[in-house]
This record gives sequence, C-alpha cells and structure tokens, in this order.
Amino acid sequence: MATVKEIEKNKVQIEFEISKELFDASVNKAYQKNKNKLQVPGFRKGHAPKAVLEKYYGEGLFFEDAFEEAFPDAYQAAVKELDLFVVSRPENVDIVSAEKDKPMVVTAQVYVKPEVELGDYKNVQVEYEDIPLSDEAIEKEIQSAREANARFEDVARSAALGDRVIIDYSGSVNGKKFEGGTAEGQPLDLGSGMFIPGFEDQLVGMNAGESKDIEVTFPEDYRETSLAGKPAVFAVTVNAVKEKIVPEANDDFAQDVSEFDTFEEYKADLTEKLKKKNEEQNRMRLESAIIEAIVKDCKVDIPVAMVENQIDSEIQEMTYNLAYQGMSMDQYLDYAGQTMEGLRAVLKNSAERRVKTQLVLEAIKNTEDIKATQEDMDAIFSEFAEAQKKNIEDLKKELDADSMEYIENRAAFEALGRYLISIAKVVAPQKAKETPETTQTEEKAE
Repeated sequence: MATVKEIEKNKVQIEFEISKELFDASVNKAYQKNKNKLQVPGFRKGHAPKAVLEKYYGEGLFFEDAFEEAFPDAYQAAVKELDLFVVSRPENVDIVSAEKDKPMVVTAQVYVKPEVELGDYKNVQVEYEDIPLSDEAIEKEIQSAREANARFEDVARSAALGDRVIIDYSGSVNGKKFEGGTAEGQPLDLGSGMFIPGFEDQLVGMNAGESKDIEVTFPEDYRETSLAGKPAVFAVTVNAVKEKIVPEANDDFAQDVSEFDTFEEYKADLTEKLKKKNEEQNRMRLESAIIEAIVKDCKVDIPVAMVENQIDSEIQEMTYNLAYQGMSMDQYLDYAGQTMEGLRAVLKNSAERRVKTQLVLEAIKNTEDIKATQEDMDAIFSEFAEAQKKNIEDLKKELDADSMEYIENRAAFEALGRYLISIAKVVAPQKAKETPETTQTEEKAE
C-alpha cells in the first residue's frame, strides 16, 4: 500500500513497497545479466549458480542491479494507486527497510502538477481588431507564384543583378584551399546574398567563358570559425549567364499553375483561399490575445522541474530542426557564440510562459468539462491523412493509443479555444488620445 505526504509546495514524498516476488524476479534478471562477467574457481565463466556467486562475492552481489530493475515498476504502480500527476523524476530515493522475506519499503520525492488559481476568465476583456485581407497581399501572392514559375534563358551579354550565373570556383586562404571552398556547375542568383558579402557583386559584368580571381573577407561571425574574419581568394569561371524570365499574369500563366482556363478565375480562387487563411489567422490572433489576458490574471506556483522539462523539449525540437538543415546543436552554439547553459537561460522565460499557459488552459478545460468534438477530431484525422497521403480510415487503423490520446487532447483544446472566444468581451482598440497641441489648434480654429 502506498502513502503520500506533502513536504513542500508542489513536492511530495511517496512511500511504497517493492514486493518480495518482484524483487526476487529482479535478482534473477540481474544474475542473468551479470553471470558471464563473474568467475568462481571450479566453474566455467557464466556457469556458476546464483547461490554460489552470492556466497563467493557476498550476499548483496546483485542487490543494486535488482533494485534498479524493480524500482520503476513499483514506483509507477504507486503513482497510479495514489492518482498523482508527477512532473519530475523521483529524487532522494531511500530504502526504509529491506528485511529478508518481507516487502522492501522505499520512499522517493517528486514534484507534482500545481493547483491553478483561476481569475475571472469568464469576464475577460481584450482589445482586438481583425486585419483585413489587402489587395497588396493578393498581388504579392500572385507575384510570388510568378517568381516561382520563372525560367532562366541563356543570354549573350555580361551578367547583371537578377541574373543567374553557372560558375566553377575554387577558394583559398593564404594560398591553401579549404574544405567546402570548391564547386563546379554551381548556380548562383546574383543579388540573392547566398554567398559571402562582396562575392556576387564582383560577378556583375562578367561574361560566359570569362575567369577571374575574386577577393573577399569572411565575416567575423562566420559559422566556420577557422575561416571567420580571414581574407580569401576565389578563382571563378563563369560558364553561363541566364536571364530570369517571369511569366506574365495572363490566361497562359493561369493554365500553367492551376486548373483554371483564365487568369480572372485563377485570381478569384486564390483570393477565396487567402480570405479563408486570413480568417483563420485572425481567429488565432484573437484566441492568443484572449488566452494571454486570461493567463495574466491567474496564479500558479510552477515547479522548477516543469520549466526544466519544457526547456528540454524546446532544445530537443531545436536539435531536430537543425539536423534537418544539416547542422548539429554544437555547430549552432559555436556559430551563435553561445553555450548550452546560456541557451537554457535564454529559453527560461518563454518556457515559464508556456508551462503556465498550459496549466491554466487545462484547469479551465477541466472546470468547464470541455470535450473533444467529433468534428474537431475528424479535421485532425483529415490533416494527418493528407500529410501522409493515406486514406482516413486506413490511418485510424494504424494509430496507437498514445496517438489517439494526442488527437483527442488536441481536439479538446481546439474546442476550448472556441469556447473562450465565445465568452470573451472583445472591444475595438482605443484610438490614440488627442494631444494638447491638437486640442489647442482645434480651439483656435473655432
């Protein structure tokens, strides 16, 4: 039987038992794990019985490994029995008693999810105004599509900004070539800023078939520290000069990039999609403003362990994203002139805000008994199926219990977001107050 007592704010001590049966089974596992490492005179290595090994090396030979094996299961069972929401790893683990042929009694200390003191979230008031979809935004999207579908044609003239050149180059520092400084057939859009500052500018005016040395200096904050701040020479040959041809915004363009026959149909469809996207962005902005106001009015004493766990998650996500870009975390820290300790310090405030926000939203969801709607879940299923290019029903069959729980939880929070928007008092932003100079001017005019 497990018991719990509070030892400080949001920190408790659990006392529980490791049964004799569980511990004996763990001792046997420890024996199987270690027997090949132990030698006893008269026995081949790995063939000495457990009792013989314990007599030769001492009765507690397998105790430590057995305890490490048995503790997690007994601890998890105690947490479940006590219905605790634990937010940290167990610490200060202590064996209270370990008598032969009796259950072992153990204590451990853990942090638990804190209680949230909700403010008057049902009467929250926020200043907010939708951002309308502008004609400029529509034209920018069309221009982006035109740029994305541009083609490059060889031209018999010198290169200019906006052109694409195909180059071979070989870089050296102090007369020695360096890793990554050589390439052949490299496309480069002049003016893109993709190369070292000054490199692209010196290609302007060159013709296909022309070669020359380009002198540049690596930036002081260049990510490859061995090159940072050093002057370099690149031997460059221009193989081709290509002019960028952007398609006209006409019916031919519409037929190339869409299922529509006319540009007007294409633009009307694009405008409708942008309106829906804009509406969703406005809804998210409003929801964020409401949540921020609600969270600000709530009180919660957040355990340090929860903040550290959040920082761990954010760093792990950063590591995955960096790996996708071909960079390690160590390389990023070196490039940014940062340490892991410094990065954790930078992330601390945002981590605290995220943890507090999550705790407050969970408290409101539970208070209001907000449940996931089938419509919200179906929308998430559809999103996942589209991303994985699968049939929705086939996707559902593949999802495990954890994935289904995640989807249901996400759907419940989306329902919570709509609820908060429905009860919030939304007012238009107040206009800037008139200045004394403006008032005086108006009085003189009268």
